Amino acid sequence: MSTAMTFGQKQFIPTPPDKGSFPLDHEGLCKKIMTKYMKCLFNNNGNNSLCREEAKEYLACRMENNLMLKEDFSKLGFKDIDAN
Repeated sequence: MSTAMTFGQKQFIPTPPDKGSFPLDHEGLCKKIMTKYMKCLFNNNGNNSLCREEAKEYLACRMENNLMLKEDFSKLGFKDIDAN
């Protein structure tokens, strides 16, 4: 029986992400910038704090192409990076 639960096991209840979901970039509008960000991560052994400019550029591209809601960068964790 696949729906049976073990005694004491809590039931998993999924919750949506805070910002909701956003569409995939099927047309590759931001692919060049995403690749630049991924290369930065690779070159820095996955240390994303060294790739913040690239991450901000990628999010800006997604916002410009309506792949995510426009949001102030300070609310996305980029308060310390100058606005472009």
